[in-house]
Amino acid sequence: MRATNGTIHKNRRKKILTRTKGFRAGRRRLYRTAKDAAMKADMWAFRDRKQRKRHFRVLWIARINAACRIEGTSYSKFMAGVIKANIGLNRKSLSELAIKDPATFKEVVKQALAA
Repeated sequence: MRATNGTIHKNRRKKILTRTKGFRAGRRRLYRTAKDAAMKADMWAFRDRKQRKRHFRVLWIARINAACRIEGTSYSKFMAGVIKANIGLNRKSLSELAIKDPATFKEVVKQALAA
């Protein structure tokens, strides 16, 4: 007989089953299924760390565009003006300005359109 209940083997299984704690059904309880589920979860996590950056950029652009429309210009004209006027603000900080400080954002739009 071969020993299958050793400490190392048990710890390896325990580590996987701990990682799949919030999963449903056999993906949480059964070692073989849980191992596959954990590997798949790692794949999605790797992909989504990259996609999170894309999604935030899309969100910032949508916010800036909405704020620009209120000021009577389009996003593309505004950003072209920002680049020409050498305004050193990125999209994240511009979207924060648009939400939290509309008066300052209005001034930035004026400078960008003047350039």
